[in-house]
Amino acid sequence: MTFDQTAALAVLVVVVAALIWGRVRSDVVALAGAAALLGLGVVRPVEAQSAFASPALIALASLFVIAYALELSGVLDALIALAIRLCRRLGALGIWLVIGICGGASAFLNNTPIVVLAAPVVRDVANAQGLSPRRFLIPLSYVTILGGACTLIGTSTNLLVNDMARSAGQPGFGLFDITPVALVVALAGGAYLLLAAPRLLKGSGPSSEDEQSRDALAEASHAQTGSVGDPTLFAQPRPLDLRKGLISLVVFVTVVVVAALGYAPIAAAAFTGAVGLILMRVISADEAYRGLRPEILLLIAGMVVVGLSLEVSGLASAATNGLITAVQGLHPLVALALLYGVTLFATEVLSNAAVAVLATPLAVALAESLGVSPQPFLIAIMLAASAAFATPFGYQTNVLVYEMGRYSYLDFLRVGLPLNLITWGAGMLAIPAFFPF
Repeated sequence: MTFDQTAALAVLVVVVAALIWGRVRSDVVALAGAAALLGLGVVRPVEAQSAFASPALIALASLFVIAYALELSGVLDALIALAIRLCRRLGALGIWLVIGICGGASAFLNNTPIVVLAAPVVRDVANAQGLSPRRFLIPLSYVTILGGACTLIGTSTNLLVNDMARSAGQPGFGLFDITPVALVVALAGGAYLLLAAPRLLKGSGPSSEDEQSRDALAEASHAQTGSVGDPTLFAQPRPLDLRKGLISLVVFVTVVVVAALGYAPIAAAAFTGAVGLILMRVISADEAYRGLRPEILLLIAGMVVVGLSLEVSGLASAATNGLITAVQGLHPLVALALLYGVTLFATEVLSNAAVAVLATPLAVALAESLGVSPQPFLIAIMLAASAAFATPFGYQTNVLVYEMGRYSYLDFLRVGLPLNLITWGAGMLAIPAFFPF
């Protein structure tokens, strides 16, 4: 091994170990790894610059600003309050309806603020109806994760995989290209949660501790998860400002339509929409900066630099050759299943950004070695890298409900591990059907 390869491997091992250890913030770990690689000369400044100027980061930052404008206008609060008024008479079915609405919203908005707003409501409605909130809070988190995977902008993972695939010379995905596959996976997962989760999460009865929500938000804001950020940023109830709410909704819908129809890339459409909201005084520049959530953006940028070091040092090529040798002669569906499974379980201990960065180049190289389209393999990475169900610390929304519902680690394992297997199986059926090899 060359010096660059040895250094890149050493930094990768340290970064992975620090992420698993969890005592240092994920974004700090990623940036420290990037700094070490720059200092050792493994990555040149111009190469690191490309990671921080990625279209995926521009799109994600702009969408955060638009989402925060919707938060400040009180639109999400009003929608959730309306849903609760409509569903309060339906008992447990009404709570499941609210959870489904939150999953649908997560396809277009970051799911952390959605869960922050909806979790106390689900808890209180369950208490009022004499039901245990423990039956519903884990499913709320899981459904928003499943919903977030349904569009290109629903999760940062999809944007990151798409950006890295384009950098590798592959055609990019459209806004709704992943939707048919992700919907099959989401429906399979949702059916399992509806039928099995209440039996697996039998609670001791209603809990009416008013402090639980605040405790959960405070503790989750310090939790070291793969999706960092301060959820208290979104936790304050907002009165509805009709003018700002309508403008924010129109801008958001316009961005989605423009990107979906291919009139402009999602990064350009979202950036224009975010700046337009500032110019129309729907959100101030200071508020826009507060809504940017730089922790997530810097985590992704730092991990892209770490992934880039594997490529420029030749380490990724060596690992890919070894993987290709191992799967040589296998049917593409078997190789796809193996890649999905490795990614699925890696994301339980690593951040989804880290897994996406490491797995995407392997997916492209593996597909090319088998002489098939890389698209099924890239879709598998998008789905599997977001599917953190078996631990409470794989995704920030899991941490939120973990504290609020006073769950144990085994509760997540009991419900999440079968969900991992079900979504894995559903993905293996749906991916080849919509993206043939």
